[in-house]
Amino acid sequence: MSSLSKAVRLLSSSTSCCAVRCVCSRYYSKGRSWEHQNNKNRKRIRYLTGASFSSLAAYISYQKYANDGESENLQAHTANAKSFPVYSSQEIMKHTTKDNGIWVSYKDGVYDITEFVDSHPGGEKILLASGGPIDPFWNMYAVHKSEEVLEILEQYKIGILSPEDQKPIDLNDPFAKEPARLPVFRINSKKPFNAEPPLELLTDSYITPNDLFYVRNHLPVPDIDPETYRLKVDVGDTHLEFSLNDLKTKFKPVTITTTIQCAGNRREEMSEFKTVKGLSWGPCAIGTARWTGVRVRDILLHAGYDVEDKAIKHIHFNGNDEDVTNTSYGASIPKQKVMSPDGDVILAYKMNGVDIPRDHGYPVRAIVPGYVGARNV
Repeated sequence: MSSLSKAVRLLSSSTSCCAVRCVCSRYYSKGRSWEHQNNKNRKRIRYLTGASFSSLAAYISYQKYANDGESENLQAHTANAKSFPVYSSQEIMKHTTKDNGIWVSYKDGVYDITEFVDSHPGGEKILLASGGPIDPFWNMYAVHKSEEVLEILEQYKIGILSPEDQKPIDLNDPFAKEPARLPVFRINSKKPFNAEPPLELLTDSYITPNDLFYVRNHLPVPDIDPETYRLKVDVGDTHLEFSLNDLKTKFKPVTITTTIQCAGNRREEMSEFKTVKGLSWGPCAIGTARWTGVRVRDILLHAGYDVEDKAIKHIHFNGNDEDVTNTSYGASIPKQKVMSPDGDVILAYKMNGVDIPRDHGYPVRAIVPGYVGARNV
């Protein structure tokens, strides 16, 4: 998804798009052993998983991580760091099977849950969290954030998560500042990042959680400062700029629920019959979300758009993700779609009630219901 900071232009003739931009938009220590008494094991299962964690495959939290203001009790369990080895997230990602151990992290702790997996009421769905943080899952189910559950989790602790967590950023790599993503995604392309969630998670909820919404990028994800962000609007000889705060305060906010699908969804199946160009997407390059923002129609009328001007045919959107030639991704849609009094084309700044994630167009992206994902710049 492209951030709309470049322009919203009106074109006097039909425009074709030269690019298709789809929207989207562990841990095993060999020398370690556990003694499991039946009663203790049942207790661990009851509290560590509970009814909600056993269905962790159903949802991923709408929040990225827990609020900084969580209780001190929850932080107390990551003390005593000096008694544990330090592991990076890269090391944790290597431990996703029973053969080499199933590791997870929670806050700044690293845990080996290998021997717990077979006892998990939800079966192997718990493996969806393997090799990465369980924080997003537990954020959805706050019942886990109790003193007793955390004490049980501590029994599986094997290390501390490295403060750096990642290798040093390569300033020459245009993809060095990519946002964090969950390890459950099926990755179709790493650079630029394009991925889709597991089918069993996608179909468990009508509204797709932000963390599970498929990701479609053509270029490195922009890292934009919301304070300096400006939306540029060109209508004929009129050139206006709006800050993010302007969009939120000068125009009536609207919320729409719409499904966005990449044009390449299920391309993998097509390739079984003949060669098809493009990324080999499975069936999950699709998602439904609630988007909040302002109608493009309202913005254009504010900028002096003449609804009687017959020469104007298309509304063109340019994103803020640029290549080495400073060319950004863009797409256009017929003016009738935008300017209808019942129009539902918006510039969104919230996704499912929170700021749009970077992978999905932060801080602003176009939402064009009923059109292929590529038009949702």
